[in-house]
Amino acid sequence: MSAKLFVARSSQVAARSLDGEMMIMSGRDSTLFTLNKTATIIWQAADGLTPLDEIVARRICQEFEVDASEALHDAEALTRELAGHGILLVSEKPISPSGQAPKESR
Repeated sequence: MSAKLFVARSSQVAARSLDGEMMIMSGRDSTLFTLNKTATIIWQAADGLTPLDEIVARRICQEFEVDASEALHDAEALTRELAGHGILLVSEKPISPSGQAPKESR
């Protein structure tokens, strides 16, 4: 079992919704991305506080007829890919609105 993942939208992108899909331009290199419906659902729900498994269970599995464990596996791969492009932030801890995971207290 993998650790809980939290996802947040990067503040370094420009995003607009067009016909139910998100168009996102990377601030890093001006690359334009079009997110499909599943990726758009994750993007819209990526508040940094809701774990990815809850997003999948409450939004993806409700929208599509898909096995929850398969959907979570695919969502994890997708979020990590988007994080690699600087579109999403991914952490094993909740992500604050400033885009940072809280530091551990000693």
